[in-house]
Amino acid sequence: MERSSAFSYSCNQCGRCCREQVITLSPYDVIRIARAANLMTSEAIERYTLRRGSLLKFGADGRCVALDSTRCTIHQGRPLACRLYPLGLHRGEDRTESYIRLDPASGSLGEYGTDGTVAVFLAGQGTEDYLKEVERYRQLLALINQRIELLVDFDSVEPREFWRIARREALAEQNLDSNPLIDALFDADKLAPGVESLEASIQAHIATLETMIATEADAATLAAAGVMLAISLGYPPRVSSRS
Repeated sequence: MERSSAFSYSCNQCGRCCREQVITLSPYDVIRIARAANLMTSEAIERYTLRRGSLLKFGADGRCVALDSTRCTIHQGRPLACRLYPLGLHRGEDRTESYIRLDPASGSLGEYGTDGTVAVFLAGQGTEDYLKEVERYRQLLALINQRIELLVDFDSVEPREFWRIARREALAEQNLDSNPLIDALFDADKLAPGVESLEASIQAHIATLETMIATEADAATLAAAGVMLAISLGYPPRVSSRS
């Protein structure tokens, strides 16, 4: 589906879509969750996320940890994936985007229709700020790739094996190697303490990440962070065109 495609959806707040999902979080998602919950990003990561801040946490009963009965307690700062639902966003390596109508959650009371467009639905869910910030963070991927190219001789290092190891480390759930760059991607308040304005916080966060990338001397650290960032933004987990 394109933005001009006929589509509408009425949510009847049954909470069924807030169960047993896999919701990937971007750095901006974590910042917005923290602001909505009146927490520091480190606290939000601990309370609401898994895998170093990159996944929304669901409890043993399958419910999102932010769900109170059928009410989202962080609704104002809910992640992009939640705002898009029941649409899925597909991004190609050429940065093209398309939308997929997802099947309804089991027992869902939501109502699908065709009396609007995808664009109207997205606007009503406040997705534009999220998509804009995803683009700002996406630009860090090129910086990571450039730094890796300076550090690694891919004539002597097999590129596919290098990126295979990076993907494995980025997606590991346990026995994690320390990666200060991944930690910094999601814990924005640690890099910019005391910054109250959302825009100023994001600017400071990105500027500090740029400095960390430019000075990081370990290619493996950069590669794992690049894979994690790409996945968190909804892009294929490949940073280098040589991978």
